[in-house]
Amino acid sequence: MIEAIRRIFDIPELRVKIFYTLVLLAVCRVGAYISVPGVHVDAAISLFKFASGGGQNLFQLVDIFSGGAFAKMTVLALGVMPYIQASIVLQILVAMVPAMQREIRESPDQGRRKLSKWTRLATLVFALFQSGFFAKYVVRVNLSSPGIIVPEMLDVQFFGIPWLFYLTVMVTMTAGTLILMWIGEQITEKGIGNGISLIISVGILSSFPSMIGSIINQLNLESQEAGQLTFPMLVVLCALFISIVIGTILVIQGQRRIPLQYARRIVGRHEVQGGNSHIPLKVNHAGVIPVIFASALLMFPATIGQFLGRNTWLGQLSNYLSPGSWVYMVFYVLLILLFTYYWTATQFKPEQIASDMKKNGAFIPGIRQGRPTQEYLETTMSRITLAGAVFLAIIAILPTLVGKLMGVDANISQFFGGTSLLILVGVILDTTKQIESHLLMKRYDGFMTKGRLRGR
Repeated sequence: MIEAIRRIFDIPELRVKIFYTLVLLAVCRVGAYISVPGVHVDAAISLFKFASGGGQNLFQLVDIFSGGAFAKMTVLALGVMPYIQASIVLQILVAMVPAMQREIRESPDQGRRKLSKWTRLATLVFALFQSGFFAKYVVRVNLSSPGIIVPEMLDVQFFGIPWLFYLTVMVTMTAGTLILMWIGEQITEKGIGNGISLIISVGILSSFPSMIGSIINQLNLESQEAGQLTFPMLVVLCALFISIVIGTILVIQGQRRIPLQYARRIVGRHEVQGGNSHIPLKVNHAGVIPVIFASALLMFPATIGQFLGRNTWLGQLSNYLSPGSWVYMVFYVLLILLFTYYWTATQFKPEQIASDMKKNGAFIPGIRQGRPTQEYLETTMSRITLAGAVFLAIIAILPTLVGKLMGVDANISQFFGGTSLLILVGVILDTTKQIESHLLMKRYDGFMTKGRLRGR
């Protein structure tokens, strides 16, 4: 392992990319501690605890992705969530609008540039809307429990609206999101790659020390009395965590290989012998997108219910859909299954694959070209997607099950599944592949010599 790390830093180009990525990620973490002007940090953290209500909602989802910056109400409080939302919306639009698909297919470079421009504009709109919405909520809470906002910020008003505070929050939080978006693009272009995913992963990992602190507090080492968490339970948690991580890696890397054969072709004056190949169909083709969609959709009523109050009909509905209840978990699983199939259908194009195979003289043994090949790919992908969707659903509800069955804190159980674990495992695997590709280009054996990654 040490020799592999040494080989990484022996390549000047890769060494520069790694240091460049680390410096930009450090900037992200520094920005997570710069609070918005006019806000008391301690009071803002208390506000977040009140807003979360002890359960999961959109606030906690944003706080996980921002690395705790949202709870402190810093300039990077929104994190990259507006960028993620803008990317998802535009990808859905591309999948649903044939004209946009045709434009991207006919001129990929120009289409990607236009799509990137639209994503940035949509990110700006989402960031302004969310920061203004949150500023309004903070002002309302400050009326009932003063101390969150500096009084001087509220003195400047226009038609009874503290426009200075609104302007400060919206400008600083939106600027923070745009800075993170720029940093993510720079890491993707000039660094290791996967810039936005790396920023999210660093934010998730930043909560790891607090998780260790929660474990130590629950062990109650300073007292002779038994704590909430015992050493046998800790051993079980460690074994469970290792098993979940291994299973997650296997499913993310898992694929069904459809064999291909090529007919004899005439190239110039020579006849070329047909070869063999395969089509890799990923078990988890949708990635973590279905989990994010399902979480946001189910947590939206709970969050809005907290804004409007528990006495309203929406507040009563949020009680039934509160995270941890059986009703919530049933709807959560069903939505993950639904979004997994939907996202796979928008991204996987069997008709295009069948058409390309026919043009190149490729065929699946025992399956005729054209329509039969398309139907075979659709049927096979549908069966594989079911396995991937069930896996996503199990991973998504594992934190709730671990918290209920073993009575551990939410800061600990979030590392046993859910969005955080899927993102971490996926990003680590992608980053390892990026590093390994550089090593193989320089004729090294690769980063890992025994458990080789898929595709080597």
